[in-house]
Amino acid sequence: MSKIKPSKGAPYARIMGVGGYRPTRVVPNEVILEKIDSSDEWIRSRSGIATRHWASPEETVTAMSVEASGKAIAAAGISPEQIGAVVVSTVSHFKQTPAVATEIADKIGAGKPAAFDISAGCAGFGYGLTLAKGMIVEGSAEYVLVIGVERLSDLTDLEDRATAFLFGDGAGAVVVGPSDVPHIGPTVWGSEGDKSETIKQTVPWNEYLPHSRLRSSGGTPTGDVSKLPLNERGEIKFPAITQEGQAVFRWAVFEMAKVAQQALDAAGITADDLDVFIPHQANMRIIDSMVKTLKLPEHVTVARDVETTGNTSAASIPLAMERLLATGQAKSGDTALVIGFGAGLVFAATVVTLP
Repeated sequence: MSKIKPSKGAPYARIMGVGGYRPTRVVPNEVILEKIDSSDEWIRSRSGIATRHWASPEETVTAMSVEASGKAIAAAGISPEQIGAVVVSTVSHFKQTPAVATEIADKIGAGKPAAFDISAGCAGFGYGLTLAKGMIVEGSAEYVLVIGVERLSDLTDLEDRATAFLFGDGAGAVVVGPSDVPHIGPTVWGSEGDKSETIKQTVPWNEYLPHSRLRSSGGTPTGDVSKLPLNERGEIKFPAITQEGQAVFRWAVFEMAKVAQQALDAAGITADDLDVFIPHQANMRIIDSMVKTLKLPEHVTVARDVETTGNTSAASIPLAMERLLATGQAKSGDTALVIGFGAGLVFAATVVTLP
């Protein structure tokens, strides 16, 4: 018989506040067209993207996260010292250790919370939200700060016609806290590792010899420089994100629509009960196709933040949520379906009540 006392967490959890930060520099399609043979019309028709934000050297992953977190904490009506855990989802923090979450926790004045990073690509916000809910119900934290942040401009190949126009930078954050009634539904999540090659980094860091000092235990540089990708001028390209566009599109539209429906079923609601749909802001065509496949009613507000923010991976859902609330397109208490999906391939969907 166990001698461990039962946990004293809250019955349920809820999102209490949301905040976002977009870099000050707005980059129109015309800037992208300086490096690729395309047109503004083609980019808009393929992705729905007109502009995106790119971070300055000062707008680091940490700096953007601190700004977004401050807004989320203020909206939640708590103090930074009450944060018991900080969870950061990102693929663009280039230090292997320590976790950027520890630096962010210190800079927002959170005291000594648990702090760690996760790498779940565009599904990272959903993964973080699920972890936060578990911590609150289990009792290991009363309030959890979940951050999705990316500087994908650092991982964009501006000469890749298929991806150069897609990515943007930014940070979104939410505070998750206790609740007496359910405001975050069960998460439907998973992975399909057999499709991992469809979205990936072009070159592992340990093979990028020209700008690294990574060595094997014997002191010999690792990797083979002859395998590194070159541009048309014969220059070695910096590691970047690449994807098989059509394969990703088909997977996102058909398979993720099934996952979204499973999340509705798990929450015990139907599409008619929804007020808001906030999918990962990958591509406008994917969003519109999912709306059609799910047969969402006309009254459901659909986040289309991708038009002016681009694809910000883990940051896209909280950024879109923040904009919907700030512009009045959604309101506190609305029921929203959120779903993230991307590199891995990984996915996570749940139904939440907006703060």
